[in-house]
Amino acid sequence: MTSGAAGMELAEASNVFIYATMLTLSIAMVLFAASFASGRRPSTAKTVATSAHSSGSGSVAVLERDTDRPIVDSGRRLANIGMSLTWLATGLLTIALVLRGVWAGRVPWGNMYEFSISSAWGVLVVFLALSLRRDLRWLGLFVVIPALLTLGLAVTVLYTEAAQLVPALKSYWLVIHVSAAIICAGAFTVAASTAGLSLVQSRMESRGRSFSGPMSAMPSAERLRTFTSRIIAFSFPLWTFAVIAGAIWAENAWGRYWGWDPKETWAFITWVVYAAYLHARSTAGWRGDRASWIAILGLVTFLINYFGVNIFVNSLHSYAGV
Repeated sequence: MTSGAAGMELAEASNVFIYATMLTLSIAMVLFAASFASGRRPSTAKTVATSAHSSGSGSVAVLERDTDRPIVDSGRRLANIGMSLTWLATGLLTIALVLRGVWAGRVPWGNMYEFSISSAWGVLVVFLALSLRRDLRWLGLFVVIPALLTLGLAVTVLYTEAAQLVPALKSYWLVIHVSAAIICAGAFTVAASTAGLSLVQSRMESRGRSFSGPMSAMPSAERLRTFTSRIIAFSFPLWTFAVIAGAIWAENAWGRYWGWDPKETWAFITWVVYAAYLHARSTAGWRGDRASWIAILGLVTFLINYFGVNIFVNSLHSYAGV
């Protein structure tokens, strides 16, 4: 760990970049919310106008309503700025993590504060990586909010000074196991967001309605379900690897692969829920909204494993630092 005045400067600089990240994300959230609101009003039909009669015969023309165009353009500009700020916030958070790691003299994953800011980073990185392949401006609000809430909880409740790792954590498995968990945290959060939106979109479609404005770019409920399924299909093997890596690490640290410690148990429960989701997606009658609810349940079990076990349960994995 870097000590003395230099260490304090690194710590303060890391904190400054964390707060700068939160400010940037807050602005992005407001812009995404404004963009979302501009397309929140559902539309059901196009405007029909009757042309003047000519030569004794009438003709009917269906005209696109252009009264919403200024709102649409404004909403898209707001969403574009929100995306740019999300990229900026991710860069700022990356710097904060690097400074924290340099200050601690190790990877910044030694307590709940460090894992929380890393998880927020994972959420943003997964979202931005997916946005390179498709337009996800409609999803921005529902990704920035959980990332911002995670950072807010980290700095207000979970913050702790960097300390040397406990003996059980002094292993290269820390990098292998936790890095996989961070990516899964981001993927599971994004998947839960798209699953929730698929439920909203499904309800809209059942009523014969749709979003207008910038939110019209949101895919159909079935495409949202497919998108969710692909994210979980990617993250599930990674979570399986994280669980297995954790078991190998446990044997190295405590002399046994599995002891049904609360954190191990909830990690397994999370694995079972996402396995059930993938099975539901291939089962007739469960491919629709029911599968989406299972995806949301998967994130809930992941959060219980992280917050509930770390804070409220005494176990071998109690490294919260709070």
